[in-house]
Amino acid sequence: MAVKVEIYTWSRCPFCIRAKGLLDEKGVEYSEYCIDGDEDARDKMRARANGKSSLPQIFINDRHIGGCDNLYALEGNGELDPLL
Repeated sequence: MAVKVEIYTWSRCPFCIRAKGLLDEKGVEYSEYCIDGDEDARDKMRARANGKSSLPQIFINDRHIGGCDNLYALEGNGELDPLL
């Protein structure tokens, strides 16, 4: 089964760019939802992310991972690859 990775971003967010860079480095395909200025989309993201409103917000197989630091922490602990 293919993994489903989703990332909510802003186009110029350095943390978003960094998180996408790690996913790109790993060859992971993901769906990006660039929500620049779209408050309705941000509200939907917030509902999925347990109230979190910072960007990026990352989901793997509908499981909320968190933001860029959370993604890199999973990588550092060797926990990211098994999710992918």
